[in-house]
Amino acid sequence: MLYGGVCFITDRKVRDISVEDMVKAVLDGGIRWIQLREKELPRREIFYMAERLRLLTRQYSAVFIVNDHPDIALAVEADGVHLGQDDFPPERARKFMGTAIIGHSTHSLKEAAEAEKKGVDYIGFGPIYRTTTKADADEPKGVELLKEVTKRVSLPVVAIGGIRLESLEEVFAAGAAAVAVASDILRASDISKRSMEFVKIIEKIAKGYNRG
Repeated sequence: MLYGGVCFITDRKVRDISVEDMVKAVLDGGIRWIQLREKELPRREIFYMAERLRLLTRQYSAVFIVNDHPDIALAVEADGVHLGQDDFPPERARKFMGTAIIGHSTHSLKEAAEAEKKGVDYIGFGPIYRTTTKADADEPKGVELLKEVTKRVSLPVVAIGGIRLESLEEVFAAGAAAVAVASDILRASDISKRSMEFVKIIEKIAKGYNRG
């Protein structure tokens, strides 16, 4: 399992609370991989938000990744950056980010295969299921294509898009190294409890694989 098997992605549109409060609740629930995704704020505000989250995640010894902005990730001493298809080229980011974690979003078998040549540490693949988190999301790729991707590439694959507690078994059975989640955690009445449920189920799945 990659970094505990579950990445929480921030999303202020899903839950009307501060990013710091949602991240603290998730961390209290046991998740130790946090990704700051912020598309609407000015870069200056994203920087200060990332700076606060870096301090918070450090208190929990959690991995902290910044979306889209390698310079901000470096400035706040984040563990790494996650880059989309239209963001800064991952292979160029590697040149000045050294050994920092670099993730890369992919949406097809071709993009996933190409990502291996770019020096990234893991790829995100999806959306696996229909998602309302991103208005411009592609059509769902499904677990069968996810299975094909995980067989074709040697990089760890993080499944993203519409991931729910109930779908964890089939997503990991398809070869995912981790899942990225926003809505299913943030829409729960108790964010910490929902986070804890994700952690427990993924730990159970991991133990089953180890026995096998």
